[in-house]
Amino acid sequence: MTVTAAEALVAQLESYGIEYVFGTCGHTNIALLDALGPSPIHFVIARHEQAAAHAADGYARASGKPGVLLTHVGPGMMNAVTGVATAALDSIPLIVISGDIPSYYSGRHPHQEVNLHADADQTAVYRPLTKRAWHVRRVQDLARTTERAFWTATSGRPGAVLVNIPMDLLSRQVEEYADGHPLPRGAALPGLDRDTAERIARMLLAAERPLIYFGGGLRKPAARQALSALAEHLDIPLAHSLMGKGVLPDSHPLLLGMPGFWGLETTHEYTRGADVVLALATRFAETDASSWDPAYTWTFGDRRGSSEDRHGPAGDKNAPPSRLIQIDIDPAEIGRNYPVEIGAVADVGDAVRAIGAAVRSARPEPFVREGLRETVAAARRAVFDTAREDGRSDNFPLRPQRILADLRDALPDNAVLVTDVGWNKNGVAQCYELPDGGRFITPGGASTMGFGPAAAVGVQLAQPDRVVVALIGDGGMSAQLPAVPMAVEQGLPVLFVVMNNRAHGTIADLQASSFGRSYGCEFTDAEGRPYSPDFAAFGRSCGADGHTVTAPADLSKALADAVARRRPAVIDVPMVNEPVPTPGHWNIKDIYRGSFAD
Repeated sequence: MTVTAAEALVAQLESYGIEYVFGTCGHTNIALLDALGPSPIHFVIARHEQAAAHAADGYARASGKPGVLLTHVGPGMMNAVTGVATAALDSIPLIVISGDIPSYYSGRHPHQEVNLHADADQTAVYRPLTKRAWHVRRVQDLARTTERAFWTATSGRPGAVLVNIPMDLLSRQVEEYADGHPLPRGAALPGLDRDTAERIARMLLAAERPLIYFGGGLRKPAARQALSALAEHLDIPLAHSLMGKGVLPDSHPLLLGMPGFWGLETTHEYTRGADVVLALATRFAETDASSWDPAYTWTFGDRRGSSEDRHGPAGDKNAPPSRLIQIDIDPAEIGRNYPVEIGAVADVGDAVRAIGAAVRSARPEPFVREGLRETVAAARRAVFDTAREDGRSDNFPLRPQRILADLRDALPDNAVLVTDVGWNKNGVAQCYELPDGGRFITPGGASTMGFGPAAAVGVQLAQPDRVVVALIGDGGMSAQLPAVPMAVEQGLPVLFVVMNNRAHGTIADLQASSFGRSYGCEFTDAEGRPYSPDFAAFGRSCGADGHTVTAPADLSKALADAVARRRPAVIDVPMVNEPVPTPGHWNIKDIYRGSFAD
């Protein structure tokens, strides 16, 4: 029996267990939309392709399944680039299906063709940020290409892929899909061989001041359990990257917190003082590593200390440099930023289990490092207590710490915080005590403003029974207003909490501290007065609940009401523009002063 290629593609997606496709319509993809109509797969209309990409990304992060994004030719697929890049840089499996011009009009510049210096090559726009971009040239190749796309996106280091399909191919007749191109039933990720596991175990056992540093690639329960068991057996302190927030509970007795620009001084004392560092699923991002300056965070291969003009904490120049063990599924990350003594390409969960077994075989009895857990607990308690104390302020507009404190009190322990950029990302990672059952989802690699609102919609689709909060600034909310009608249309009780300082606050603070004034970063009306849209009224206009906080006690009441009602809600919270504390270092401040690294 023959069907259209669009109908066959939908059947293939169904066989892969796809529940949702996110996107927008266009003349090049409506044949596929028509085939989705009678399918159990639900199409989520996003009104803007970037919103669709972020929603698909959020769904993938929360569900553990690949996200699927449908875009239109030219401006449609280009609108989605930022969202696709955000997913790609955070290793999120995302399959982008894009309609294209008719195959027989290539190079003639038909309507919306990407054609200025290269004929009909819209796939080139995606090549720098996807694992692979396919342009389907024959309808007979579509099923095989789709299978390859799903496999590529989900295997190894997950990421984004593009399947670009000329619109005429979707309407051509093909044989009905009959599981002819199933996904592989399972594939073993590379494990850590026994000899390497034993070498790493010996290094950790011989270390005087070992440290484990982990990123966001340890989300599976078995991997998290193995990490906790290894650290507890060896009594090794732990630090996490921005993306690693929530992998282990903030209450873990060995967890120091985050290093880097927004990291904590206690954490830096351990990162600079470590003789052996086991790094797991982390790329040592610039802000997590204080611009890779050995004076501040990591001292691999260099104990020079700080120069006088950097004002940073000097390292011990007489101590040998830290020795690095780095394990990652992506070989390109091994040694990218620091010299490695042992590097291993492996699934980190498998690797941690193998190292743990080797450690316990060599030393069955647990280590006890006198006073370590008490020191870690005191340092963490000080951070959280300080944030709590700052959060008691009844000043209005509210201090950001007050907003975080009220959130912590009002939300159930298993709530999901989906953040954007600014206080809602960096402040949460630094000083928000995430409950053991909570989840923190943030745009790491791209640090994309506008991620939070739309991504929260995808998260809520994946986790319908949990409270999902989009904790965002007014800049991020303004960038993704389509997220609110998307939540209303889908009947999703997302809470959009807008930390409204009438500015791109983090950048305004950075400019003011570096140049003495803030220009081009604060929102003002034609007379120069602070300006903000009425986000609560916007929410109500979309069919959501809208709350405007006008007094310090209003936020708790609005949160309690929103959590209880289980409806989409926008809570507009006036906030002072107060910078996140930055105990670490970021080279951009040196650049503003005219000091440049070699």
